[in-house]
Amino acid sequence: MNLEELSQLKETAISEAKAASNVHEIEDVRIKYLSRKGVMPSVMKNLKNVAPEDRGVFGRTANELKNELTTILATAKDSMASADADASDFDFTLPGEWKNTGKSHPISMVIDSVVEVFSKIGFTVAEGQDIEDRYHNFEALNTPMYHPSLDQLDTFWFNDSQLLRTQTSPVQIRVMESQKPPVRIVTPGRCYRRDTTDATHSANFHQIEGLYVDENVSLADLKSVLAYFAKEVMGKDVKVRFRPHFFPFTEPSVECDFSCHVCGGKGCRVCKGSGWIEIAGAGMVDPRVFECVGYEGVTGFAFGMGIERIAMIKYGIPDIRFLYENDARFLNQF
Repeated sequence: MNLEELSQLKETAISEAKAASNVHEIEDVRIKYLSRKGVMPSVMKNLKNVAPEDRGVFGRTANELKNELTTILATAKDSMASADADASDFDFTLPGEWKNTGKSHPISMVIDSVVEVFSKIGFTVAEGQDIEDRYHNFEALNTPMYHPSLDQLDTFWFNDSQLLRTQTSPVQIRVMESQKPPVRIVTPGRCYRRDTTDATHSANFHQIEGLYVDENVSLADLKSVLAYFAKEVMGKDVKVRFRPHFFPFTEPSVECDFSCHVCGGKGCRVCKGSGWIEIAGAGMVDPRVFECVGYEGVTGFAFGMGIERIAMIKYGIPDIRFLYENDARFLNQF
C-alpha cells in the first residue's frame, strides 16, 4: 500500500464511521478497521514494504487515521448512550398500552394440574408415540383379536399391525418392558378412536393414565390414591365411590365416581341429578399383562381418565367441541 492508497482508505473509513447510525453499526466499523484482525493492524504491518523515503509520512498518516477513527466512534457511541438515557424517562401520566399475551389452553391447564397432583406422591411422567402397533395397544393389554375395539369401525388402522393408539396404556407396557419394578408413572397424551363427534365425544381426545406396580399393592392403595386426587382437584369435601366394571387389562375392574362438586351430591344439571360424576376407569393389573412384560411376584393398579371430561366438569363447558374450535372468545375466558 502506498500513500495514495492510504489517503483513499482514510477518506473511506472516516466516512463509514460518521455514517454509523446505531450501536451495532458503530461496532461493525470498529471491528472492520481497529480490531486485531482489522484493516489498520494490517496497514501497520505493511509499513516495512513502503519506500524508505515515504515511511515517515505513511506512519504518521496511519496513526492519525487510527486515532481519528477511535475518537469518532467513541463520541458517536457516547452520544447514542446519552440519547437512550433520555428516552428511558417514562411519562407515567400517559394511558397504558395493553399487550396481548399467549395463554395456556384449558386442556394443557388440566394436564399440568393433574400431573402436579400425582407428582406430589411420587408419580413421574412417561410419554410415548401416537402411532402404535397392535401388540402394545391390544394384545399385551389382554385384549383378544376378536374384541370389537380392533374393528376398522372403532380404530384408525394404517395396515394390519400399525394404528393410531386408542389409549395411552401402551406407554405403560413399554415402560414395564424397559425397567424392573417398582413402577409409578402417569401417561398423559392424545388418543384416537372412530367416534362420531358430538357434544361429549371426539375422534381425537386426551387421556391421562396411571400405573403403580410393586410388592403387595392392593385395591385399597388404588382407592386412597384416587381419593387423594379427588380432594386435590374437586375440594376436600368430595367423596369417592367404586362401582364394579370390566376392562380387559384389569381384574377386578371398577368405575370411579366423585361426588358432584357443584351440588355437593344433592343432584343437579352437571351430575344429571345423580349426585355423582364418573371420572375414571381403574382396577388391579391383570396377571396376564404382567406375564407379557416378564414381571413376577408383584401386583399393581392402573387407572385412566379423560382430560376433556375433567376440563368440562371443572370449567362448566357444555360441549367438547368448544375445546377444539379455537374460538378466541371462548379461549380468552381461561
